Amino acid sequence: MGIILEEEESHVLVPPANFSVVEDNCIYRSGFPQPSNFPFLHSLNLRSIIYLCPEPYPEENFEFLRINKIKLFQFGIDGTKEPAAIPRSAITEALKVLIDVRNHPVLIQCKRGKHRTGCLVGCLRKLQNWCDSSVVEEYKHFAGSKWRETDVRYLESYDVSCIRHCPESIIYRYYGSRTRRLLCAQENLQKPHMTYVL
Repeated sequence: MGIILEEEESHVLVPPANFSVVEDNCIYRSGFPQPSNFPFLHSLNLRSIIYLCPEPYPEENFEFLRINKIKLFQFGIDGTKEPAAIPRSAITEALKVLIDVRNHPVLIQCKRGKHRTGCLVGCLRKLQNWCDSSVVEEYKHFAGSKWRETDVRYLESYDVSCIRHCPESIIYRYYGSRTRRLLCAQENLQKPHMTYVL
């Protein structure tokens, strides 16, 4: 999969493995990017990356984030098949970062963009009131034949009520993330011209 930009010369933008849009223009998911994916990531105008692996972030990738002023949020979740490997506290904290519209556009990534990323996206879907069967169907779509029963049980049992009343959740639900988002202080805010009619 590649995207061709029409400029002075054609450039093919190559997305990371298992890349997909979670929500238009604000939340994306993928496997771990290689340097060949940097131009594609640059085109997304990312503000943040949620990295779900315990391994240190590679220097070359970190330099790309520094140059592009992209914040890195790392939640070191082990990629094992054990159900206890995905701590609820880590997913809950990652979910808070994910729904904080000040971090959008954001990319969620783990090694292959399947299990850890799938669990975090699945918990987001539960917060968005998706039914369990749809959450599991999306998880299995991205995990392919490697889907894990332990991850499915995790998604079915994750309770989003622990996050529904946090400030990030309230703002996310109020403002939505599809077309509207909060403007940060560094962005220009244009006030609408108001006229009064008597």
